[in-house]
Amino acid sequence: MDSRRRSILFAAPAVALGLLASREAAAQAKVTEDDPTAKALGYKADGSKVDAAKFKTWAKTNTCANCNFYKSANANEGSCVALGNKLVAAKGWCSAWIKKA
Repeated sequence: MDSRRRSILFAAPAVALGLLASREAAAQAKVTEDDPTAKALGYKADGSKVDAAKFKTWAKTNTCANCNFYKSANANEGSCVALGNKLVAAKGWCSAWIKKA
């Protein structure tokens, strides 16, 4: 086998692993309150700062940590399906909140 062919055979898995790693890194990016989807859903990293007059479904006890879309990464944050699997604050809130079953 010539060296060029060998390089291609070894490069393909490396490229695939690189793509998987970049996909995982993108999935773990932290959402900001300025993110267009977060803005549309009224996301606040601190749920106590939600405008209760604007978001009638908000309640003090409703946080990302007890939302059906939330998957805990650690005590402070986790990924949110509604916000593109980006990391959100456990004490945050958005209008997509649905009580965890």
